[in-house]
Amino acid sequence: MAVEPDVADGRKARGHRRRAQIIEATLEIVRRDGATGVTHRTVAKEAGITTSLTLYYFATLDDLLVAALTSVTQQYTGRIQDLIATDDDPLDGLSELIAESAGPGRERALAERELSTLAARRPALRPAARAWRDKVAELARTQTDDPDAIEAFVALSDGLCTAILLDDRDADPAHIRAVLRKALSRNGSVDSDRVSPPRARGRDD
Repeated sequence: MAVEPDVADGRKARGHRRRAQIIEATLEIVRRDGATGVTHRTVAKEAGITTSLTLYYFATLDDLLVAALTSVTQQYTGRIQDLIATDDDPLDGLSELIAESAGPGRERALAERELSTLAARRPALRPAARAWRDKVAELARTQTDDPDAIEAFVALSDGLCTAILLDDRDADPAHIRAVLRKALSRNGSVDSDRVSPPRARGRDD
């Protein structure tokens, strides 16, 4: 018997909500207990559902972890894409994004770092883990054509995020921008027509 369109749409919407619920429960466990705390059983308990339901939506643990990491990285890559498309100087926006790891974005950044590190041991996570780095590289290519400078920029962005998570103080976007700009300026590779000079910031900025 054919399913009415409204019924099918309702089921699809409920499925999306359930997947989102499971992914958020997974991220909460990662933030609280680390990636090693994630199992179908612990996620089901966190979400308040049955283990069989988590297995229905995510058949393997890798499926679950990939979905969780993808959820986080899509937030980052979406914001970076907006910077690439609309910002005259995307280094400002990227610096602000990195600095958020010391404040309102700390929990999200912790989950992304935890799961990205796990990708070294779980190959299924690697494409999602690379998404952030690939998008940062795309941003860097709007500023320079030097492949070495781009590689240094990506590595530095990663390192700054990690250092901020290890630190216990606010991050300064102006300082982050200055450091990132130096990476792009390697061997004078930055196109000065495309990148504006660093803005002076006073004590009250």
